[in-house]
Amino acid sequence: MRNVVALLRVAACAGRDLVKGLNRPTRAEIGTTWATAFGRCAVLLVVIAAVAGGAFAQKRIRDLKPTVILISLDGFRYDYIDKFNTPTLKQLARTGVRAEWMIPSFPTKTFPNHYTIATGLYPEHHGIVDNNVWDFGSTFTIGDRTKVQDARWWLGEPIWVTAQEQGQIAASYFFVGSEAPVKGVHPKYWTTYNGKVPPQMRVDKVLSWLDLPVKERPTMITMYFSDTDDAGHEFGPDAEETRYAALNDDDYIARLVKGLARRGIADKVNIIVVSDHGMAAVDVRKVAFIDDYIDVAKDTNRILYTHEINQIFPKEGKLDYVYSQLKKMPFATCWKKGEIPERLHYNDGARIAPIVCSTEIGHIVTTHPRYDAYIKTIPDPERPRGGHGHDNRYQEMQAVFVAHGPAFKRGYVAKPFSNVEVYNVMCKILGLKPAPNDGDLRHVKGMLR
Repeated sequence: MRNVVALLRVAACAGRDLVKGLNRPTRAEIGTTWATAFGRCAVLLVVIAAVAGGAFAQKRIRDLKPTVILISLDGFRYDYIDKFNTPTLKQLARTGVRAEWMIPSFPTKTFPNHYTIATGLYPEHHGIVDNNVWDFGSTFTIGDRTKVQDARWWLGEPIWVTAQEQGQIAASYFFVGSEAPVKGVHPKYWTTYNGKVPPQMRVDKVLSWLDLPVKERPTMITMYFSDTDDAGHEFGPDAEETRYAALNDDDYIARLVKGLARRGIADKVNIIVVSDHGMAAVDVRKVAFIDDYIDVAKDTNRILYTHEINQIFPKEGKLDYVYSQLKKMPFATCWKKGEIPERLHYNDGARIAPIVCSTEIGHIVTTHPRYDAYIKTIPDPERPRGGHGHDNRYQEMQAVFVAHGPAFKRGYVAKPFSNVEVYNVMCKILGLKPAPNDGDLRHVKGMLR
């Protein structure tokens, strides 16, 4: 009878929370209604089952080794913590470390920067030089699972490989690069990316990994959430929908922290929250057209397009002509490979195109056919949208960094630093010998105890 009464009380409480959550606009209003609702319902059912089965108490973990949970919030701009008043991240920052901002690598795109965070290498050295990459006679795209899972594309050594090659266990509930067997190694626990998996289930799975016996328990864990990037692209960085998405991301971290607290390890696990880049408002009517300056079919072998960075591969003998023409194009700065500013660390890689054009913030650069197809997908071209991939000197491109745990000082605010530094920080915490990388722990050692 007591279990029944408890069951009813928990169900009523969870039900009120579910209704309250649904009353507040969430990711449901930015295209993922069923995922959020399904996740909350699943959580409710898990709670009910636990109470009904008399399994309400959570076993505390008393044999934890040094552990890092790296959480990526895609597109979470450095100032969203204050702009959108995210309570969990603020609390972690107050009792841990926060950077004024973290400087993303160029180009400020998702795949290059996630893999930089994982390896400590600039894109010119780890090979993922953009979301689209040309090599092996074909184009790598982020939506092509065959290529995403092909280790040939991924150079360097990501943190999960470093950990496992030195006798530790790694786990990933989504992170760029974790699907490919780099150096023949996967994280011991990993899964193919599926954006439809409710974030609450991702958190609960990570907590379940920590419940494993110590010999099976991972010490290096990665997680990924895309809410703020999804909303930022669709509605722009200043929209209410983006605020709701940022608060949802904060809720997922709160769920994780509460789960750690129930296990008695909230202050024993090192949590590192990062983003890959920021987000800038874009007026899609402010556009320059590549094909106003060159004949794409006659003058180039290929162009790897995004609105913010375009990689141009001219036909033989056409390099100087194409370059001179594209330099006339507004809203963009074009460079020949080898002449790109050193501060961008984007000259060395064999996969970098002969000509790279970086778009000014707030604009897009493309071709007439591509623009015509794109604009048809925009319900209201007059409303700002969001974009990233620009030069990393723009403040709007800056990323977030918050860290909390026994390895980090309390209430420490770090000066801006490059995201190549994160890899060495994780290695230091875990007692690992880092693979060769572009970071220098001396730049960020002040945040560590």
